[in-house]
Amino acid sequence: MTTRVAFLRAVNLGKRTVRMAHLAEIVSGLGYEDVWTHINSGNVVFEATGNRAALEHKLEAALEGELSFEVTTFVRTAAELRRTLAAKPFAVAAGDTYFVTFLKAAPSPSGRAALAGLSNNFDTLVVKGPDVHWRMRGKSTDTKLPTKAWENIVGRHRSTSRNTTMLQKLSDKIET
Repeated sequence: MTTRVAFLRAVNLGKRTVRMAHLAEIVSGLGYEDVWTHINSGNVVFEATGNRAALEHKLEAALEGELSFEVTTFVRTAAELRRTLAAKPFAVAAGDTYFVTFLKAAPSPSGRAALAGLSNNFDTLVVKGPDVHWRMRGKSTDTKLPTKAWENIVGRHRSTSRNTTMLQKLSDKIET
């Protein structure tokens, strides 16, 4: 068994609400072990075997069936999360915001170049495998990155982002 983290896209936004206890019940019902959630934004930790794509597919089908809305899911192992957080592809200054955006798979070389090409004087994007490190020189709500440009590269609803402060707390909690 391997410790996994599922990051659920757009959970508890608008009408797409789910109690974290219910989320844990759904995931446990799939036969996964040691299931728990972290904060109220769709982060669930569990023990499982199998490859990423199979786990994501199984979780997405179960969640949509139970919740009656699509829940795109991005699974990483605890070790992958630790490596992502250790990458540090750029300096982060006071007042910056630093997200990791999870993708279904590593983009092609042209996709990596296109994502990096979206960087501007406010947003810096660095692709590492299936993850995009995204530094903003201020608040995330002030991003200069056009949603349409992002979607043209990765697809609509094909990514989810988390602040690295939260990710570090989650990673630390997994390790204890």
